[in-house]
Amino acid sequence: MKIAKILNNNVVVIIDEHGREQVVMGRGLGFQKHIGDTLENDKIEKVFALKSDELVARLGELLSQIPLEVMTTCDRIIELSRQRLGKLQESLYITLTDHCHFAIERQKKGVVIRNVLLWEIKRLYPKEFLLGQEALTIIEKRLNVQLAEDEAGFIALHLVTAQLNSEMPEVMHVTRVMQEILQIVKYQLRFEYDEESLSYQRFVTHLKFFAQRMLSRNAVADDDATLHAAVKDNYPQAWRCAEKLSRHLMTEYQRELTTEEIMFLAIHIERVRKESLKVS
Repeated sequence: MKIAKILNNNVVVIIDEHGREQVVMGRGLGFQKHIGDTLENDKIEKVFALKSDELVARLGELLSQIPLEVMTTCDRIIELSRQRLGKLQESLYITLTDHCHFAIERQKKGVVIRNVLLWEIKRLYPKEFLLGQEALTIIEKRLNVQLAEDEAGFIALHLVTAQLNSEMPEVMHVTRVMQEILQIVKYQLRFEYDEESLSYQRFVTHLKFFAQRMLSRNAVADDDATLHAAVKDNYPQAWRCAEKLSRHLMTEYQRELTTEEIMFLAIHIERVRKESLKVS
């Protein structure tokens, strides 16, 4: 590996065998080095072989401005998240690292930002919130900075964003819509959710992607009308509830649901309704 750019003592850019830039990180990697010098392999801690040249440029700029230990800590959090959640957007390296760096700096100055969606995040994204809590533990152990629980919620939202291929404001909007739907179903059918049940978790997962599609106007087209009729006949309460949701979304967000989307909502609603009857 030969150096193409030196961003600071710990971060350099190299050109790979395909002619693409890669960001390489390691303590003292760029110290007293020059463009064209060969990297010392034993000092390399991380190679960011990102697919987008724009992401490479943005990451390089970010890494040139933050301490190496913050980046390595965030890299540990991201790798742990990948193991638990699967594929995540590459941009997470930039968004999460940037967020954590500023959160740490704010904490050192005594500036705490409250997360107004914390309660919803805990309920709707339990896996991501648990990772957020573990991230706070990793940050405290490695950087000796104790962040508030609100930050676990913010980190969870970044992880959700990286799964949904969305931007943070959209994910916050999706979270609001999900919460509205869950409340309407709960009060319309008068039951309590069993949040540990598989049917509830499936419902929440469905709502996550449903709300994103709805807000971005990517509707699911109608398919089998006979299946729609069968679901409507067999699950009348759930169907009426799904229709109520459709009216609510039209009124509040000017989004019209297809019969196919109403059907899928009804199926999930029926599952959580039946699950609640077993518990009560």
